[in-house]
Amino acid sequence: MAINVASVISGAIGPIFGLIDKMHTSKEEKAAMALALVNAQGKLQNELVGFQKDIIIAEATGESYLQRNWRPILMLTIVAIVANNYLLYPYLRLFWQAAPELALPDALWNLMQIGVGGYIVGRSTEKGIKLWKNGDKK
Repeated sequence: MAINVASVISGAIGPIFGLIDKMHTSKEEKAAMALALVNAQGKLQNELVGFQKDIIIAEATGESYLQRNWRPILMLTIVAIVANNYLLYPYLRLFWQAAPELALPDALWNLMQIGVGGYIVGRSTEKGIKLWKNGDKK
């Protein structure tokens, strides 16, 4: 089971805020501690994003075909399962009672949603930056 580091960081922050509230200090000291905690959380999350970016760049520039393309292959496999179950299977079932319906666990469905969402956000950001750099020239 994979550990979501961002969730761990966020999950630890709530109890720490609770401890800050229970401390016998002034409101200003509590606010300063809370601000320092929020800044530390932001720094940790920025570092995490940087590490994730480095991993994706290393995969994309790798020498092995499989290293460069495992994510797209995985996404296409999930899309093929969805296409089978919602496009092919209903029609095949009309003529063939033993038509194969492929299992699509919730985890794979969620992974596809994240992958498609990440692609859309990434492409939108890329196009927005290009427009911004060109001064909105078309």
